[in-house]
Amino acid sequence: MSTFTSLAERYLAMLRDERGASDHTLRAYRREVGAFAEFLTEMLGADGDVRRVEHTHIRTYMALLFERGLTKASVARALAAVRSWFKWQARIGAIEQNPALLVSTPKLPKHLPRVPSMEEVNGVLDSLSAPSPKSALDVPGDEEEAAVWPERDRVIFELLYGCGIRNSELCGLDLDSVLWRDDAVRVFGKGRKERIVPLGDAAAEALRKYLPQRAERLQRAGKGRMVEAGALLLNARMRGECRLTTRSVGRIVKRIAVHGGLAADVHPHTLRHAFGTHMLEEGADLRAIQEMLGHERLSTTQRYTQLTVGQVQRVYEQTHPRANGND
Repeated sequence: MSTFTSLAERYLAMLRDERGASDHTLRAYRREVGAFAEFLTEMLGADGDVRRVEHTHIRTYMALLFERGLTKASVARALAAVRSWFKWQARIGAIEQNPALLVSTPKLPKHLPRVPSMEEVNGVLDSLSAPSPKSALDVPGDEEEAAVWPERDRVIFELLYGCGIRNSELCGLDLDSVLWRDDAVRVFGKGRKERIVPLGDAAAEALRKYLPQRAERLQRAGKGRMVEAGALLLNARMRGECRLTTRSVGRIVKRIAVHGGLAADVHPHTLRHAFGTHMLEEGADLRAIQEMLGHERLSTTQRYTQLTVGQVQRVYEQTHPRANGND
């Protein structure tokens, strides 16, 4: 194992053991950091000194990625991972300065996510009251896990939109994550950071209709021990530990969205965007939204929300002295 690969493995172990990084995060960093470690091994040798790495090496690597046909967004992600790796190396004393800080991130076009309106989301939720035929979007392999289960599927939609939580956070919920006395849900976000988010009446009602079915299906499957504990959201066939996967949630959300008249590109994170945007439209404080979404930086929250024409108009009318024709 080369010096650089060894450092990469140590870094990944730190992400897993100290920061509690998710499997998804670990796979991404293993791919990006691992590939750059291989590049450095070719450039500087298996026994190369990491202190010899300069910003020119990183720029050369980025140019190589562009030559391979990667997009600016993909190269920017790779650079972010490399920066984080060198930041950790500086912290443990392996290097004195982070050479990646001298490399500029590729300029990315700013795209606001397409967020369905409140009326559109409510229309989808109303459509869940009607029978939902099995969708052609289900394919072998995911079909059993993502099979139609109306009461569970409504809980999925209500929690994603009503609480603004991530897909991974949703799938990580256990039965005791629902704090009924506090009308809240305990969520573990990135880095296993805990936060408490409000549980709305609609989501609570959906949960009350779903939980008896959850218990009944577990009993029928011979898994009665899980009735009072374990995963909150279950796959329809009670396979394995029964916990629903993020991939299946994505397929369920897409099916519900299409059935409810939304675009086929709707995914779980779309509902998180909608949560923040609609809260902002209705006058919620941006820092309160930041807390509920679990963002470390307010700037991240600002990217997740959109100022709509209606909100801009209201702000203008309330604050500009000439807005209402008053001299």
